[in-house]
Amino acid sequence: MKLYIIAGEASGDLHGSNLLKAIKSVAPDTQCRVWGGDMMQAAGGELVKHYRDLAFMGFVEVIANLRTIMHNIAFCKEDITRFQPDIVVFIDYPGFNLRIAKWLRQEVNAGRLASKSVYYIAPQIWAWHTSRVHDIKRDLDKVLVILPFEKAFYEKHGVHCEFVGHPLLDVLQPVTTEAKSEQKTIALLPGSRFQEVKRILPIMLSVIPKFIDYQFIIAASSSIPLSVYEEITAPYAHISIVTGDTYGVLRRADAALVKSGTSTLETALIGIPQVVCYTGNRLSYEIAKRLVKIGYISLVNLIADAPIVEELIQDNFNTATLEKALQAILIPEHAQKMKADYRSIRAALGEEGASLRAANAILD
Repeated sequence: MKLYIIAGEASGDLHGSNLLKAIKSVAPDTQCRVWGGDMMQAAGGELVKHYRDLAFMGFVEVIANLRTIMHNIAFCKEDITRFQPDIVVFIDYPGFNLRIAKWLRQEVNAGRLASKSVYYIAPQIWAWHTSRVHDIKRDLDKVLVILPFEKAFYEKHGVHCEFVGHPLLDVLQPVTTEAKSEQKTIALLPGSRFQEVKRILPIMLSVIPKFIDYQFIIAASSSIPLSVYEEITAPYAHISIVTGDTYGVLRRADAALVKSGTSTLETALIGIPQVVCYTGNRLSYEIAKRLVKIGYISLVNLIADAPIVEELIQDNFNTATLEKALQAILIPEHAQKMKADYRSIRAALGEEGASLRAANAILD
């Protein structure tokens, strides 16, 4: 079987790698080309494009990189046509993937391709741009969702949908006290995109003088040069930078400052108290604020439908607010309450085995 997987971000690379391992455990002769990263490549995928060349987030940033994006779309279409896959799997990354899915359906209808299409980790169109559900219904053969409330949303619109559970349950267990560092530690997770790190990390670092009894460790992305982190941390002494071991950094931490995204859920499943942080381009933020229909930006709060973790967004993300929020989660009673809420979130995500269930759904 010939498989083509498209993921455009670090989280997609993670989930895609686990999916590919599960597929190969059932169908070991599967030939696979991937858009992703090091983990998908290590899982046996032939890497076509690395996500570090694809990850543009925000309206202004997308417009600024439109030429590159359009070139990547054209290249992807050509590569799929040459490869003639039996199945194309789209992982999140909707701005790019929905364009390819539409083109793929047209090619199949015209008889130039015979590929089935599956969306794994479906776009969060319940948050904004709900009209895209009609495109998904038209262009995809199957949609696999990982959040419990997504199934009802998609089925309401007539989309062939299956809830497989969340793949992070397979790889993340709550940390034990034995795994903690002897020194009190704060983990910093500023994101996996260059533009995010440049905006978010300096504000995270600005609280260091208020927490002199703690060591601060940055969970660095392997897709960003170490020199970027070293330049930003230059004014601070004794900052540790650990590349490619986010989970290890979290397991040693007493608390974490986390950029909004999949990492907020990863932090919750490991059981580390956190403050969620985000700031972006001003114009992109103002546009998004008018389009997004949800009350929270973190997956933790979205799944719980309650403010379990504090979210500091845009102007509210500054040294003073961050210091106050971090002080709060270091209070033992507050930390224990948050960890109890985390356990409820884990229960809501279903059972382990999501990657294998998704693999079987795709192979079926």
